[in-house]
Amino acid sequence: MNKNILITGGAGFIGSHVVRLFVTKYPSYNIINLDKLTYAGNLDNISDVESATNYKFVKGDICDSELVNSLFKSEGITDVIHLAAESHVDRSIEDPMCFVKTNVFGTVNLLNTAVEHWKNNLANHLFYHISTDEVFGSLDNTGFFTESTPYDPKSPYSASKASSDHFVRAYANTYKLPIKISNCSNNYGPNQFPEKLIPLIINNILNNKALPVYGKGENIRDWLYVEDHANAIDLIFHNGKVGETYNVGGFNEWRNIDIVKLICNLMDKKLGRPKGKSEKLITYVTDRAGHDKRYAIDASKIKNELSWEPSLQFEDGLEKTISWYLGNISRPQRKFRLD
Repeated sequence: MNKNILITGGAGFIGSHVVRLFVTKYPSYNIINLDKLTYAGNLDNISDVESATNYKFVKGDICDSELVNSLFKSEGITDVIHLAAESHVDRSIEDPMCFVKTNVFGTVNLLNTAVEHWKNNLANHLFYHISTDEVFGSLDNTGFFTESTPYDPKSPYSASKASSDHFVRAYANTYKLPIKISNCSNNYGPNQFPEKLIPLIINNILNNKALPVYGKGENIRDWLYVEDHANAIDLIFHNGKVGETYNVGGFNEWRNIDIVKLICNLMDKKLGRPKGKSEKLITYVTDRAGHDKRYAIDASKIKNELSWEPSLQFEDGLEKTISWYLGNISRPQRKFRLD
């Protein structure tokens, strides 16, 4: 079936992998990538598909109602996969209004446009919203986030994503818009801008810079390789139930300090450095305000209903990630250095 799918944020980290997957796997689909190209977006992330006949890039802001409306009209948009978002907690603490604008207003703008253009034939369309496990708040040492866990966001970032999730569900209830939502754990892999933990540590080791670790590094996260997340999005888009939410996780919990030390060991091997050299760069810094202690996803629903599970062990995925960054981080056209 021919589809004209609008993927927002498709030049970013997760979005670029979703764009690549859909462009190459579904040649009968037309993929329209709308991205503002902020600091975290980079067209080089998807340069391998830029000449594909079923792909089109549009530079623009999801908050621009005139642009979004014209895209729905000119491209005959049949479905939306919404990934565009401000996503870094530290930035949200410094500038929460930016997160409100993009994550809340931008999402509502897309929802309004979808309802307006699809209102006469809603059943043949889908608005798929990609969210985060951070909307659920923080866990202690036991328990897991499920699809029915009450929302309890702790940062401006997670609050803005929680708000956007609520708006998506409200539009499904009020306007009968066909929607799906997924909430995913921490992603890692190629194309991630190095303000996030794993690429930041790789970048700093390469440049013999301090490796900042919040507090004692005891905060725990569940980690998922980004291509596994893209595959989950593919499955949910095509086979997930309309109106449902799916948690996507890696079954893979790690303390931050243990990840940093593992990267140090892998980097020392790859760079031919003495074992333990990179660990000497670890620097403990003042903890983040309101730092959530632990995230852990129960992904049994997507596993049982859609037969999805991660394809890589964490150590294998991390080694692939490091190899990719070492091959790309020094290229001047890529925005992977924090100097």
